Amino acid sequence: MMEMITVDQAEQIIQAEIKDFGKEQIPYESSLGRVLAENLFADRDLPPFNRPTVDGIAIDYNSYKQGVRSFKIRATQAAGEAPVAITSKEECMEIMTGAALDNSVDTVVRYEDLKITGGTAIINDIEIKKGQNVHVQGKDKKQGDIVATANRMITPSLIALAASIGKTDLLVKKLPKVAIITTGDEMVSIGETPEFYQLRRSNGVMMETVLKHYGIEAEILHLNDDYSEIKNALEHGLQSYDILLMTGGVSMGKFDYVPQILEDLGVQKLFHKIRQRPGKPFWFGACGNQQLVFAFPGNPVSVFMCLHRYFIPWLEKSLGIPSQQQGYAVLQSDLHFPYPLQYFAQVRLSISNTGQWLATPVEGNGSGDFSNLIDTDAFMELPLEKDDFKKGEVYKVWKYV
Repeated sequence: MMEMITVDQAEQIIQAEIKDFGKEQIPYESSLGRVLAENLFADRDLPPFNRPTVDGIAIDYNSYKQGVRSFKIRATQAAGEAPVAITSKEECMEIMTGAALDNSVDTVVRYEDLKITGGTAIINDIEIKKGQNVHVQGKDKKQGDIVATANRMITPSLIALAASIGKTDLLVKKLPKVAIITTGDEMVSIGETPEFYQLRRSNGVMMETVLKHYGIEAEILHLNDDYSEIKNALEHGLQSYDILLMTGGVSMGKFDYVPQILEDLGVQKLFHKIRQRPGKPFWFGACGNQQLVFAFPGNPVSVFMCLHRYFIPWLEKSLGIPSQQQGYAVLQSDLHFPYPLQYFAQVRLSISNTGQWLATPVEGNGSGDFSNLIDTDAFMELPLEKDDFKKGEVYKVWKYV
């Protein structure tokens, strides 16, 4: 395989390794953020009965049509009570929003359009239409209709829908078992006070947090730049996890042991190095038909970009859901990038009054400038074959999770 590949080639290689991790039943209370793996069906009509959409009185429209404007209130009915019928054309039901309408009434008149005196409701001089202010039984869905299709992320509204049809357990896509492995002697734990030549381990926390958006609870492990320590940990990781997400140790440094160790452990290198900035030294490989290894460079912006450009699209495709982060935006200022690499510019997104995404570049200080990311929303992917990018041109963007 060629020494350095393009972004498109890397994407194709990774997307060829899509996995299916199976399905499982879980309680609906635990399903937020997971991916639905079944269609949901209405167990009864929705709504299950004719119901008023306003507070007022319920009448038989035929009475109104025959000239009746004054109705004796037979009873007052709240939501949740059994419906009450009227027994004559001069009667009405005083009724609240969401209550069940009896078949003897079919039209609801708002309190605002009435005058009620001594148990009698008089309709103002307005036009009444048959069936007004009534949400008809089965108008939303009929019993047995699909109310939600599979392969969608479970949201609060979907959980509410599942509860409304009595689905206490949901079939969801199983998630891959993921280990996040960071490397580097210069990295210390977050709670420590680093020496001037050391850094805190932020990469692992960042990746862990992004994965939680998809319901993945990843394990985090940090390794020093020691060949034996890394080899032992990776050997265990390949036996225990579906996916290894790594940072550091993949470039050309004297202590960058990761690529050689992975190959020694039988992981097939599918590529190493992409013609891109940031994230050029990215290493990707597969172990048999099961485990995958995404070994990113150690610089924070490189990790962040590679995770969003390569791992998250792979994960979404494996879970069968559409991309939540990829789109197109209009560049808001000129950019010049005179290098034979595909550039991922950090941009701040906004929306125009015509609904277009607008991308304003935010200049950083290289792939180690992690602090700059909090002022941006996405990476804009600029074509490899160009050096100059003009305001008003449209390019692909990858939104941060």
